[in-house]
Amino acid sequence: MTAPAYLIVEMHITDMEQYKKYMAEAPAVVKAHGGEYLVRGGRHETLEGDWQPHRVAMLRFPSYDQAKAWWDDEQYQRVRKLRQGATVYFNMVLVEGVSAPV
Repeated sequence: MTAPAYLIVEMHITDMEQYKKYMAEAPAVVKAHGGEYLVRGGRHETLEGDWQPHRVAMLRFPSYDQAKAWWDDEQYQRVRKLRQGATVYFNMVLVEGVSAPV
């Protein structure tokens, strides 16, 4: 059984109108690669440590390879450009999940 992959993103949006262009188009490319949003903004708080993200998103893909294919996709490369200048930072990490026990 292939383990799912999770994409964790932290960002600081400074131009929401510009960022909305990215938000309008990104979900279709994510879905085309089998991905889904688990978290897209919303309430959050730091429970331990000093991490203070302004906004957090988390996506799940069926596999690490499918997540990488999404990242490398020409359409996503085009969509990614829509958020240029809209954030102070946009950090993204891809992590392989655990396979469910048999």
